[in-house]
Amino acid sequence: MELLIILKAFLLGIVEGLTEFLPVSSTGHLIIVGDLIKFNGDQAKTFEIFIQLGSIFGVMWFYRSKLATLATSMKESSSQHFVINLFIAFLPAAIVGLLLHKYIKAYLFNPKVVAGALIVGGILILVIERFVNKPKINDVDKLGYLDALKVGIAQTAALFPGVSRSGATIMGGLLGGLSRKTATEFSFFLAMPTMFAATLYDLYNNIHLLNKNDIVIFATGFVMAFFTALIVVKVFLAYVAKHNFTVFAYYRIIFGSLVLIYFW
Repeated sequence: MELLIILKAFLLGIVEGLTEFLPVSSTGHLIIVGDLIKFNGDQAKTFEIFIQLGSIFGVMWFYRSKLATLATSMKESSSQHFVINLFIAFLPAAIVGLLLHKYIKAYLFNPKVVAGALIVGGILILVIERFVNKPKINDVDKLGYLDALKVGIAQTAALFPGVSRSGATIMGGLLGGLSRKTATEFSFFLAMPTMFAATLYDLYNNIHLLNKNDIVIFATGFVMAFFTALIVVKVFLAYVAKHNFTVFAYYRIIFGSLVLIYFW
């Protein structure tokens, strides 16, 4: 039985790393896959929160040079501007999340809700891709404070499970005049404080559920999420440099429809 649980942790770690930074909703996929493989209960919920840290460290490792430069040049106005932009974009979801966190956890975390959000999100991506204008901003360092705020407001939609944090921020960036690559990169950087805060907050509230006997299970999921996310970030950036997001929209609609059929 222990080996079976480790295999489930291995699989869910890959699912987390694969979906966290794609516009397809990692939370939605974890809920659905967890339900399918019968990995449920309090331990599973805490595990799914914990392995998000693996994805966060994966994207941080990918951008380690940029982060090191920021850390050593905070006296420069360009670095200060970038950090302030991240703080501005971080605030809306942080405030709304604190106010609605308990309600969202209690009533919205189920496969049917997630499936519906996947379908609606896919349709919105198709609409946005059809009507998005020529980008005005092609570098994450060129965002203004208002640009960052627009992305931050868009990120609040991701509090609804199944919407996708990366999907909401990237689409919000496109609507705000960012190029696809710029919107994607800013989404990755914004994920760092947002996911750290959300994950640590959830772990703090569920610390009583952590058990030293689960170290191997949690470590397995963490490591797989780290390496999978590291690969996905690199491949995804190369993809968006030459393609749009319609393939993810169709995936969301098809996958969400299949999930609705299965759970209904």
